[in-house]
Amino acid sequence: MSCFRLENVSYRYDKSPVLTGIDLTLEPGEILGLFGHNGAGKTTCIKLILGLMNPNQGSVSVLGGHAGDPQVTQHIGYLPENVMFYPQLTGREILSHFARLKGAPLRQVPELLKQVGLGDAMDARTKTYSKGMRQRLGLAQALLGKPKLLMLDEPAAGLNPAETKDLNRLIVSLKEDYNVSVVLIEHDMSLVMDISDRINVINQGRPLASGTPEEIRQNDDVIKAYLGEA
Repeated sequence: MSCFRLENVSYRYDKSPVLTGIDLTLEPGEILGLFGHNGAGKTTCIKLILGLMNPNQGSVSVLGGHAGDPQVTQHIGYLPENVMFYPQLTGREILSHFARLKGAPLRQVPELLKQVGLGDAMDARTKTYSKGMRQRLGLAQALLGKPKLLMLDEPAAGLNPAETKDLNRLIVSLKEDYNVSVVLIEHDMSLVMDISDRINVINQGRPLASGTPEEIRQNDDVIKAYLGEA
């Protein structure tokens, strides 16, 4: 059973096409890199998978059920692009709050904070956290309840190269530890390509390419089109 499947999906906002003819799948145990420039339609794909909107054409199935069904969404972890936390609260307090909202056991809170490398900072106020530390806290939030599907929107945004490498290593280890399938949504291929099992590239709402990272690297036409050189 695929974690999700979008088949010939199109979506319009008013009369303007946002997605056209998108096919997208994620298999169990995979890390899928979903790439595209800002406005390419990546976030719309995420909203369709989360059931926040319905396609005008095509079908969307998630974890063997319907997108948006509470029995499905409870198994999805999501890290939005711009993660914000109340600065006066500690990492432990924030994650405990999200655990209550999700109905996840509170015992997960210190375990997850340690696993994402915030064990020594869990009782510090998040106003003292670096961008990388806030991303780690957001990742811990997404992992509450042990989801089957983890969707990370621009997880490396604003991180320096060292922080990006640390985050990528963490994502791979968490995928293995939690047996979770992962979607990485990015506009910069180089940030997460090395940890992706498969790549899908969207350009102006249309599918541009799909394949392994090596296949994408060797496709000069794809790279030129993506860089705007075609």
